[in-house]
Amino acid sequence: MKVNQVNWFGLTGGIMIVGVVILSAAFAYPWWELTVGQEFLKADVSPLNTHFSVFGTVMTIPLIWVLNITCLLSLIASAIAILIYSVVPTRSYSKHLLGFAYKKPLFTLLLFVIGIFAIAFVFGALLQISFPVAGSTTLTVPASMSGSTTIKMPIVTGFTWVFWLAVAATVLCIAARVYHRRIALTAPPTEPQAKPPMGA
Repeated sequence: MKVNQVNWFGLTGGIMIVGVVILSAAFAYPWWELTVGQEFLKADVSPLNTHFSVFGTVMTIPLIWVLNITCLLSLIASAIAILIYSVVPTRSYSKHLLGFAYKKPLFTLLLFVIGIFAIAFVFGALLQISFPVAGSTTLTVPASMSGSTTIKMPIVTGFTWVFWLAVAATVLCIAARVYHRRIALTAPPTEPQAKPPMGA
């Protein structure tokens, strides 16, 4: 391994993906948080580990659990592939590893963001309010629906620092793909192996 041929963008991005996986899966740090009222509804959402609770009772949704496991395995495979690629970027198989690795964090991030906007749209339509993706608002439940008095519940949402760490890792993986062109141009040509003499 030559230091001047290491793809430092990919190496750093791969290490950051490992960090995101550990933080999200092992320590359950969310990428996006939703809180409605004090304990009415709370959601800690990430592509790798998602928890919903209503009045403190955790709700398990099998489909979301399957999606979390799929994203987790995808990011682990991506991190392994880009780390291997980054230290040997001139090998014959390296470009295939890079092509596999750099897309996974990007697709995961895009699907997550689209999912968050979809959640905000659905909640906004159901509750007939301007539901924030990152911010706060107030849900007013009229007395005719609550059965007693008018209830006002604050709604608070926001992206966490782990989300921005995932964004940074994704950007670095894309940068690794762009930088690979320079590595390919400066890499010495591979010499063909000499054929053994006849009868050897």
